[in-house]
Amino acid sequence: MDKELERRGHRFCRYADESNISVRSARAGARVLASISRFMTQRLKRQVHWSKSAVDRPWKRSFLGFSFTGGKRPKRRKIAPKALARFKARVKALTRRSQGRSLKHVITTLSGYLRGWLGYFEFCQTPAVLRDLDSWIRHRLRCLQWKHWKVYRRRKAELLKRGIPQALAHTTAWSAKGP
Repeated sequence: MDKELERRGHRFCRYADESNISVRSARAGARVLASISRFMTQRLKRQVHWSKSAVDRPWKRSFLGFSFTGGKRPKRRKIAPKALARFKARVKALTRRSQGRSLKHVITTLSGYLRGWLGYFEFCQTPAVLRDLDSWIRHRLRCLQWKHWKVYRRRKAELLKRGIPQALAHTTAWSAKGP
């Protein structure tokens, strides 16, 4: 397929079975999509996934979990919305409060996943998204810790140990608002 795209003079980016082909107009994109899908099915005997195939602007599509910010000339790489949703679902599963696991065990498991995920997405150019995710993960861990403390006396004692003033520790530990 690479040789065919080069022969036709297209600009493209490919990794394994995913590829993006750049053209100037939507009409050219539709024409190229039809001819390449014909080439794939007839010549290479490969199936084309129409749910993944489209003619669209670069900032409306994702490639290998990345997307681009909008505008005439895409400026920055960002993490695709589907990749963020999968990440959040996985972190929620790892930090569920009803599993009866210690905070240390949860952090150990979570840190391995986070290292791998961040190693893949470290080239994104939107640090605010990563800061928001960090804040969200810390909130999830605080909720897990709060659930482990269970009762008022323990919650108040743990808060006092961490330097919270007596009155604030009392009202926070006594609160019915949950984590």
